[in-house]
Amino acid sequence: MTASALIADFLEYLEVEQNASQLTIRNYDHYLKRFLSFSGDIEPKNIDLQLIINYKLHLAKKPLKKVTQNYFLIALRAFLRYLESQHIDSLSFEKVDLLKQELPPLKVLDEEQLQQLLEAPDTTKKQGLRDKAILETLFLSGLRVSELTLLNRDSNINSVTLEKYLACRKDSFKPLLIRFQGKKDPANEGEAMRLTPRSIQRIVEKYVKKLALSVKATPHTLRYFKHSVKL
Repeated sequence: MTASALIADFLEYLEVEQNASQLTIRNYDHYLKRFLSFSGDIEPKNIDLQLIINYKLHLAKKPLKKVTQNYFLIALRAFLRYLESQHIDSLSFEKVDLLKQELPPLKVLDEEQLQQLLEAPDTTKKQGLRDKAILETLFLSGLRVSELTLLNRDSNINSVTLEKYLACRKDSFKPLLIRFQGKKDPANEGEAMRLTPRSIQRIVEKYVKKLALSVKATPHTLRYFKHSVKL
């Protein structure tokens, strides 16, 4: 069978077996027709790496952004994966690499915004002390969120806010950063009370939203803040 007939089978497979939306099917049909217009109605065994390289060059000459060019390549990869699942001899889908896209520049807080963020939590409450300790530790230590969540209360981190936060806790749980909502679970030294990485991300997002900051500050941007700030 030629590529055009197999593409028709592939689109039917997407609809019937994968329950793909009509929009997805239309898009794949469009992208794969573009490939056929370039390659001709060839047999799958004749789809080789050189053809893919030439096809990429062909797309690059069109007024298409890299992200759009990748849509065409993703559709082609999906089609080749389908051929592989049907035991039809063709190029492996893994040979079709997507184009590398330039990442947008990292938007970081300026010094004033960072100061506002660090002062946003209400430190008259234990939850606010914990949140301020999280923000300060992310900024001062450069720890990843996943690393921060693994810290225990005996961790050697010099922070006045952390000391105040730990002093207000009336528990003996091992984790440094714990949740204050929900049912307490003292099992395994309070391991179930430990904050998750997603919880810390939400805490940062909460204060960014509260301050209506002009940049999307995240734990990642705190880690990479380059200016000195008097805490």
